[in-house]
Amino acid sequence: MTVIRRLERIPDPDWDAFVTAHPDGTLCHLSNWAVVAATVYGWTPYYLVADADAVITGVLPLVHVRHGCGRGALVSAPFCVYGGALARDNATANALDEAAAELARELNVTVLEMRQRERANPAWSGTDLYATFRKQLDPDPARNLAAVPRKQRAMIRKGEKAGLSVRRGHDVTTFYRLFCTGMRNLGTPVYPRRLFTTLAECFGDRLEILLVEHEGQVVTAVLSLYFRDEVLPYYAGGLPAARQLAAFDYMYWCLMEQACTDGLRIFDFGRSMRDTGAWAFKKNWGFEPQPLHYQFYMTGSGAPAVLDPKRPLYRYLAATWRRLPLPIANLAGPIVSRVLY
Repeated sequence: MTVIRRLERIPDPDWDAFVTAHPDGTLCHLSNWAVVAATVYGWTPYYLVADADAVITGVLPLVHVRHGCGRGALVSAPFCVYGGALARDNATANALDEAAAELARELNVTVLEMRQRERANPAWSGTDLYATFRKQLDPDPARNLAAVPRKQRAMIRKGEKAGLSVRRGHDVTTFYRLFCTGMRNLGTPVYPRRLFTTLAECFGDRLEILLVEHEGQVVTAVLSLYFRDEVLPYYAGGLPAARQLAAFDYMYWCLMEQACTDGLRIFDFGRSMRDTGAWAFKKNWGFEPQPLHYQFYMTGSGAPAVLDPKRPLYRYLAATWRRLPLPIANLAGPIVSRVLY
């Protein structure tokens, strides 16, 4: 008989062992994300476990997101591009979904949001706004470079000719400075620094920061997370001069080359919204979009609120944010970004 219970200790090695062994497991299913959500914003994790004869048969990471706008949400999982139930069979996955819907009603949230990569619940509404970009790496770096479309290879060569260099490490301070600048220039409120220090504490060697330097100045940085044989460049930022130097292009190629040298097999460029600049950038690398099955269970009437950058109001707010002085954007960003989970 299957019993659904709430995970008592977080993080939990048994949970993580199940996620790591499951063929559909992702970095975003690991229990350390519960610590991140609780530490950064004080949100409450409800990590559900399905047990049969004292053996884990399924898991579902959920977090009660409270941000002062409406009744909040139950999300699998905030800060993450993937989520949803992992189970050994459909019956267990359905039981976890039902338990999540019941919990959403008990907590009186507006919506239960599942950020699924593969599985979909036919009874829930969904959106096709997001896709992920994943690609298998060849063991030979030269073949990976040859697989990059010609125009993108030219950008990598431009970065090389500019005399860029990279170094690997865990320099959160330098990364966050560049991240703040990049987010303001994109018109997006920045997350608090605590998010990145907590990620570094929780994920340890699973996290690495790659810095790109030009003439002794760091111009771009990317924070990557590692899971099994995959690398996920998760957050990135840079100075305005980085684009003229093709520093972002050079940075991602160096990360890809290092991943190949380290024996990794999958480069996960993460999710992007359809018809955005990030979407086009990843396609220019030869990555094909793979639809994400984000779904919503509404506890009442109405439709889920989905941030769409093509909407006029979104474009206006982004343009306004880009005009803010950087110190003001850095001060206000961590407050506003609570709704950008």
